[in-house]
Amino acid sequence: MPNSSTPRARTSRPLPATVCFPDPDEPNVAPIPGAVLPAWAIDKIRTEFVGRPAHRPAPLLKIAIPDTAPGMDARIPTTPFTTAGDDEEGASKRPSMLLAELHPDTLPAPTDDLPVDGSTTPGAIEDGWPGFFHRAHRLLPEGGFLLLATRQRRDGGRLTEPLGTLIAAARTAGFRYLQHTVVVYGHPVGDRLVPVLPEDASIGVAHCDLIALSAIRDA
Repeated sequence: MPNSSTPRARTSRPLPATVCFPDPDEPNVAPIPGAVLPAWAIDKIRTEFVGRPAHRPAPLLKIAIPDTAPGMDARIPTTPFTTAGDDEEGASKRPSMLLAELHPDTLPAPTDDLPVDGSTTPGAIEDGWPGFFHRAHRLLPEGGFLLLATRQRRDGGRLTEPLGTLIAAARTAGFRYLQHTVVVYGHPVGDRLVPVLPEDASIGVAHCDLIALSAIRDA
């Protein structure tokens, strides 16, 4: 038996991932310029991510984050995705599913400091990425879903992975990590997968990542 005073080696566990790609006849394969997710992926989120009667698409509020400079809130494009026949009372309630498209250019650099131990620094609740996650947590009800769509980018010639720092900041704000889905930039043709890449994707990037989190409240 090992000595209890001896520090245990810590090993990182990869995020469990599901790979998702469009149907062979899907016309909207590539994202529009400046977007992260293609249209077919948003449709799939609304019909398959949460249980809905007869696959009726769930209402979803999508925000696209083009920058993180001061005043970013006023510049965030917001698109509500609702379903014909949704009652007015339900449409007037705060959203239960929020999709945030985080363009790679807005992501924190690997050396940026984000609180990972529950602590905060002056202004962290209101500024930068920690502030974004706290605001999203206040917006969503208990059990509401926050979906983060992003992809890798190149820093200094190397692909960097933003998911660790983003998930750490989300957990600090009160979110629980649920799932990691890989959305492929391409479509199947026979037994092959043909790439269809965004115009602004970094070299070597062939997919985007969709992270699912749920809002939790203290008892």
